[in-house]
Amino acid sequence: MFVLSKIFWLVVNPGILFAFFVICGSILLFTRFRRTGRWFVSGAAAFIVLVGIFPVGSWMIENLENRFPANPAIPEDIEGIVALGGTINTHLTASRKQPALTDGGERLTELVYLARQHPNARLIFSGGSGELIDDSLKEADAARLFFERMGVPKNRIVYERHSRNTLENALFTQRLAGASARTGKWVLVTSAAHMPRAMGVFRKTGWNIQAFPVDYASDGQRRLRLGFHPISGLTKLNVATREWIGLLAYRILGRTSVIVPSAENLSDN
Repeated sequence: MFVLSKIFWLVVNPGILFAFFVICGSILLFTRFRRTGRWFVSGAAAFIVLVGIFPVGSWMIENLENRFPANPAIPEDIEGIVALGGTINTHLTASRKQPALTDGGERLTELVYLARQHPNARLIFSGGSGELIDDSLKEADAARLFFERMGVPKNRIVYERHSRNTLENALFTQRLAGASARTGKWVLVTSAAHMPRAMGVFRKTGWNIQAFPVDYASDGQRRLRLGFHPISGLTKLNVATREWIGLLAYRILGRTSVIVPSAENLSDN
């Protein structure tokens, strides 16, 4: 299933589809199918103008990011905190011997913040490798270097280094948390756009957990802001499309109880 999901995303990724139509259309312009080539190139141009002017990706992301409140109050008696990976470049970290954070580095920095606010809470970082071919570099190992440089004691964080997706994040960290995953109060840290899918999976697998979303890509004001930002527009559309497809797929596969979990979806606990 992991391999199939990776292949499927390559097929439906808006950025890859855009590049495909531009390249194929450009080639066809020099063949007897140049009319088809013009349609391909024109369609790709219209698409990039659309996502550049209208914040389509931002709207889709905003709807996800508003599902759980920002900076929620956390009880003093929490059992622990789980932070999900996906925000550090393992290859650059291993090559340069220093943490190389990518978009979403707040998953790491906010875990440091929460660790200081709750010194008695257990901490788990969950992140293996999402690579299809060479999965020898684990994100948990790169994150360990980051946390050590931030002054977090080595024995404070438990590292789960084998998960490849959100479902495995929930299952593998539950083994580390033990029975307290169900009986204690836990906090989940991940990107706000990813939080609905993550919370749905964690709830479905039995966790007693609340959301602490980070790494916001929208201001949550639901305002129409026109401009021309084709690169950022396409990037946000990629992120949003991935999450919405993931939500639908996880619901179909029974990994979540509702399509778009939220703070009000108490029934899927």
